[in-house]
Amino acid sequence: MDRVYTRTVSNRPVGPYAVVSVDVVPWDPRSAEVAAEIAGLVTARRPDLAVEHIGSTAVPGLPGKGVVDLAIATDPPDVPRIAALLLDLGFGPQPGPDPWPSTRPMLVGSMKRNDTTFRVHVHVMPEPHELQRQTAFRDALRADPELVRSYAALKEGIVRGGLLDGHQYTYQKQAWIAEVHRRLGVEKPPIAPPATIGILGGGQLGRMLALAARAMGYRIAVLDPDPDCPAAALADHVIVGGYDDVGAALRLAERSQVVTYELEHVASSVIDALDPLLPVHPGRMPLVVTQDRIAERHFVESVGAEVAPWRAVRTTAELRAAVAELGGPPLRLKVSTGGYDGRGQVRLASGADIATAIDRLGRSTGDPLLVECELAFEAELSIIVTRAEDGRTARYPIARNRHDEGILADSVAPAPVSQEVADRAAILGERLAVAMGMVGTLTAELFLMPDGRLVVNELAPRVHNSGHWTIDGAATSQFEQHIRAICGLGLGATDALAPTAMVNLLGRGPGREARLQTDAVGRVLADPAVHLHLYDKRLVFERRKMGHVTATGSTTDEALERAREAASGLRWEGET
Repeated sequence: MDRVYTRTVSNRPVGPYAVVSVDVVPWDPRSAEVAAEIAGLVTARRPDLAVEHIGSTAVPGLPGKGVVDLAIATDPPDVPRIAALLLDLGFGPQPGPDPWPSTRPMLVGSMKRNDTTFRVHVHVMPEPHELQRQTAFRDALRADPELVRSYAALKEGIVRGGLLDGHQYTYQKQAWIAEVHRRLGVEKPPIAPPATIGILGGGQLGRMLALAARAMGYRIAVLDPDPDCPAAALADHVIVGGYDDVGAALRLAERSQVVTYELEHVASSVIDALDPLLPVHPGRMPLVVTQDRIAERHFVESVGAEVAPWRAVRTTAELRAAVAELGGPPLRLKVSTGGYDGRGQVRLASGADIATAIDRLGRSTGDPLLVECELAFEAELSIIVTRAEDGRTARYPIARNRHDEGILADSVAPAPVSQEVADRAAILGERLAVAMGMVGTLTAELFLMPDGRLVVNELAPRVHNSGHWTIDGAATSQFEQHIRAICGLGLGATDALAPTAMVNLLGRGPGREARLQTDAVGRVLADPAVHLHLYDKRLVFERRKMGHVTATGSTTDEALERAREAASGLRWEGET
């Protein structure tokens, strides 16, 4: 059903905006009349402004969504005044999950011509090169009928593929448009070294991102609550603060040219505060989708992918009803937000577990929870896809994973699965990354079912433990690839150099200072195919991720055997 956004004042020249299903419709010459009328309304109030008609409706004969896109270039201090002018005309704020920030807003409205209502988008652009790209693209289309035919075919193909909303439609066009921008010489310049990359989170993933960025010549600023976090030794600046500390995040932004995050526990308010100031990748939408397991399942289903049968519940009574609907145990009850590495969930092995399940999670009645079927899968897989700002994607070979009580124990790649399964997993990963508007790295953990189906278990909008094998086993590591994507650089090759295995090094014993037994390190690294990666964590304790080893071999089985042998030979001082 269409959603209409109304305003309290109805006598303004611009009407309300409706969100409708995306379709490609023929070009309508009346769209130019609408563009001219709105431009006249704006310039009557501000003669100094130029309003450009851009987008598909600005190109005679080009089919599209039928939206009249307009652009107004200005200086940053003038953006609020122009936004106020547009609001006074009847425009409203952009709806949807991923709006433009207030520093470069898009306002929306509508205007009637005879019996047709035209939706209108007005982009206020404080960055002059963006308007240059838009008008150059428009003018190239106006001058080249073959380019128009190619663009029309692309749009129709996207809609035939089952597109669901306008954001996804835009994301799927980006790579093609970016290639035209390159040919026209108006492509967006990259963020080049020695720019400073800000990282929200200084754990082991932040550390390995920093290592990759350092090798490329970038500088690093890190925000973390622990001044001795693993990434601190590699950072030019360490901002001590929580992941919900907007003030600390703003201090990080002062020292950075682009910001990324290494974990999903960053508050969306932090992203909202940073987004008007500098690029934040992957951005808000991937974060909010993956922070909430219920939202994540809705998102995955919205793009036509499969998840385990599930229900949202808040009370024990609702849990009992959901268990009955889902067919009974075994099931998993999970917190909706928070929890990782197996934390924040309980297994319902029988009906007797239901009465105490919510209490065992440590949640109060009324908190949103997710209950889902426990699947008898054949293998756990993960697909890692990196998507650049221009819409291009690169995907790594599929990894097969093994977990131990919710913590990843080991991964091998390329996964020993059929090429058909690997191809379907890769296509699924790309579809999810595009639908999310990802700029950076997305990891999708999948279950391969006995009948060949691929079921999405979890998404992570970041580099991932199951991709650590890429440091030594792929042409470009997942960490370098993420840096390339968020800085607007070309993506690297993702070929596997050899069958590779990764085994996590988990702490054992009580909390104490972290020191490896020195003689063990020498024995392990006597194998030239083994690589040791430690995270420089100051304390070791039971099941804490302290590092990982990788090994290569002629087969993934051989690589895994070597990696496991290496990991078993490492000991922390004080182990019993």
